[in-house]
Order: sequence, then structure tokens, then C-alpha cells
Amino acid sequence: MSEAAPADPAVRVDGLAMRYGDKVAVADLSLTVERQSITAVLGPNGAGKTTTLETCEGYRKPQRGTVRVLGLDPVRQRRDLLPRIGVMLQGGGAWSGVRAMEMLRHVAKLHAHPLDVGMLSDRLGLGECGRTPYRRLSGGQQQRLGLAMAIVGRPEIVFVDEPTAGMDPQARRTTWELLEELRSDGVTVVLTTHYMDEAERLADRIHIIDHGRLIASGSPLELTRGGGAGSAGISTIRLVVTRPFPPGAPESLRRALGQGTDVTQLDRVSLLVTGPADASTLAKVSRWCEENAVLPESLSLGQRTLEDVFLEITGHELAE
Repeated sequence: MSEAAPADPAVRVDGLAMRYGDKVAVADLSLTVERQSITAVLGPNGAGKTTTLETCEGYRKPQRGTVRVLGLDPVRQRRDLLPRIGVMLQGGGAWSGVRAMEMLRHVAKLHAHPLDVGMLSDRLGLGECGRTPYRRLSGGQQQRLGLAMAIVGRPEIVFVDEPTAGMDPQARRTTWELLEELRSDGVTVVLTTHYMDEAERLADRIHIIDHGRLIASGSPLELTRGGGAGSAGISTIRLVVTRPFPPGAPESLRRALGQGTDVTQLDRVSLLVTGPADASTLAKVSRWCEENAVLPESLSLGQRTLEDVFLEITGHELAE
């Protein structure tokens, strides 16, 4: 089979379905990843994102549906695909007793035209731990080594799982800059993360998966503004109260506010009002609280964040 034309997506998943016994891991999932972009795949634990990415990486065979990475079947054409992709595993991927720089040099020798190991080590701050056995590295150091191993072979696409988990703030910023430079150099980056600020900072496009299904896609701006051209003025009011809301509170407040405003209950004591949040809306919320004997603890106005969107559509936080 010939390689994909450059205009084709870097990743195309069509109708992917995966089961483990009675558990549905992925249910008729379809998504694409454009070339030379950073795409974040978000979802709570057990949502199916890891299974999806492992299928793209060739570690699992689709039970139903098709997966193509750079136009190739990750299972049947694995030999052709492997030299063109990089994979950063959250679990490390290095031998327990090997020293950090020994492992990086070993991986570099497996590629025809690797990046300069010394340059990569300096960039990711591996010099300080280069002679340390892998098992004795901190979590952040293991992540930095894992990222170096994933990109040393100059991949066309790199899959990175929780790239900054365990890193200090400076190492996180360095990693973000490196991923952005990879995109600028024409590399496609697919990442999973539990950090919403990371997804908002890096991603050109975000796919949110829950219960094995794709439930939302878009740029960070499209998702936080609701995706419509006329939604640029959408803001949020977060209402936090001292005692749990009475039954039916979201519906009652929604009626009081009228059309064009949505109300989502985030937990027992928090509501999120999304819409044209102006002085009139604030006054209506305050009046509703008084009429329903609800005592506010805080009432804050702001732009809707990616975390707000995630809570609204999944019903829970993106927690590890």
C-alpha cells in the first residue's frame, strides 16, 4: 500500500469498538488528528482514551472499525510505521537498572537519523541524572527521559501520555516549549493529560471521550464558547452555596433567568450559569437565591474554562 497523501489526516479512527469481556472500552468511536498539530485526547479514567491510543500505536488490534496512522494500518503494517512514530509511555519503557543516558543512547542507535543526544539531554535537563539508574529517578525525571526516547528518532507523529506528570513548574514549561517546537517543525503530537491548563495551552484541537464515545471535539476556544459564531460573549456565573441546593434547583433557576441561559449543577453546593452574564443576570440570580432561601457563599463572574466544559458534559472532574 502506498503512503498517505500529505493532505490526509495523521490519524483516522472510524467506528472503533473494543470490549474486554462484558466491559465496553470503546464504542463506535470516530475521530481524526490533523497533521502538524497538537491534539489532546481527554477523558476520565476508564473513558477509553488509553485503549484508543494503544490501538493507534499498534499495541492492540481493533475488534471492529478501522484505524490508520500516516495512512498505514498500525497492526498489519507495523514494520513500516514504527520508524515514523514515537511513543511516550507513562509507565516509562526503560529497564529498571539502566542509567538514564545509556537508555537514551541505546534508543538513538535504533534509528537511522537520530537527534543529537547531548542536545536533547541538555534541553530536557537529563544531565543532572544521566548516570542515575532508571528505578532511582524521580517521577518527573522518568517523564523527561520518556519524552526524549519518544522524539530522539525524529518521528513524524509522537504519542505522549501525561507528558508533564510529576514535573516541577520549570520542567513543565520546558516540555511545553519543546512540544510546540515539534509542531512548528512539522511533527504531529497526540497527547493525553489530566492538566486542563496544559490542554488549553498546547492543543489546536481537543477530543473529549467518555464511556468509550466521543462526546465533544473542537479547539479550546470553540469548546469554551460553545462552538457558535454568535457565542463570543458567553460568560459564566459560578454560584456556591452554604448548604445543598433544594431539589429541582437548576430547572428553577433556569426558568427564572429565561431563554439564552443554561444552568448546570456541578455538585451538591455549586451551580454554573452559562450565558450572557451581565448585571441583569447577576441580579436575577441574587433574587432567585432570596426567593428560594438559598444562602450564597460565593458568586463569581468569569469566562467559561475548559474545566467548566468538561464538568458540564461528563458530570465529573478530570481526576487521576
